[in-house]
Amino acid sequence: MAVGLLSAPISPSIRQRCKILVENPITSQALSSSERSFLYMPLMHSESALIHEMAVVLFTTLETSNTLEFELKHKKIVDRFGRYPHRNTILGRTSSAEELVFLQEPNSSF
Repeated sequence: MAVGLLSAPISPSIRQRCKILVENPITSQALSSSERSFLYMPLMHSESALIHEMAVVLFTTLETSNTLEFELKHKKIVDRFGRYPHRNTILGRTSSAEELVFLQEPNSSF
């Protein structure tokens, strides 16, 4: 059960709420670096290349966080496949041959 929850796509409503908060300049002034890092997590787990572009900028602004490194790893997968291949089974999507090879590689999933 927990694996399914971790593999599930981020709800569009959660992503939208996150986007509203991120775009509000008061948020960046009122929240600590750790709080903003938590707020940005739905962006990191999006399958949208455009959202990942925004996430890289946002994670770069965090003072003491290694989340930028993880964002860049997530972005690389979305840039390559347009989605997260490890979600294919739970979402009923067919994996391409390239995705199947990727999924067998070490560290292909988080």
